[in-house]
Amino acid sequence: MSIKVLRLNKAGTPIAWLSWQETATLLVKDQVLWSIGDTVHKVRGGYNKAGTRSELELPSIIACDGRVDNHAFTPALSNSLLFARDQQLCMYCGLEYPVKDLSRDHIVPTSRGGKDIWTNCITACRRCNNRKGSHTPEEAHMQLLAIPFAPNRYEFFYLSNRDVLADQMDFLKSRFSVNGSAFV
Repeated sequence: MSIKVLRLNKAGTPIAWLSWQETATLLVKDQVLWSIGDTVHKVRGGYNKAGTRSELELPSIIACDGRVDNHAFTPALSNSLLFARDQQLCMYCGLEYPVKDLSRDHIVPTSRGGKDIWTNCITACRRCNNRKGSHTPEEAHMQLLAIPFAPNRYEFFYLSNRDVLADQMDFLKSRFSVNGSAFV
């Protein structure tokens, strides 16, 4: 079973994706403050003397006690997250490609002082990336189809799980940035 449960802190900020086993452990230890969403899994236990079987329902989103950080969050840049942010589309030709045919392109090339950061990187097919070379898009006469942005915490959690459930998506999507609205 690959369903993941979204763990939040007590303020409702995403912290981690949990397995059903980790979720069950937190519920049994009474460490869940509140939960929302649909039941994603039922764990059945043993029978008591009366012949009743125990059952634990696991919700799709749980909140636990712990430290609340209010600092800005920017995830580390990786190709898998970058390609997910750009929906596996080349930001020059607009075509969708399998991951093996994609590359990270720096809008301002690193050879010219460009940084390896979210706002300077886009997904490009290998053909377009080679065509652009060490030029800026303007110099190569290539137009960008979208403005690159750094995902916020909620967008990051969406990008980092391939199997986001509908109620988890509703929770996360309500906190996407304006730029991130192109995701869905």
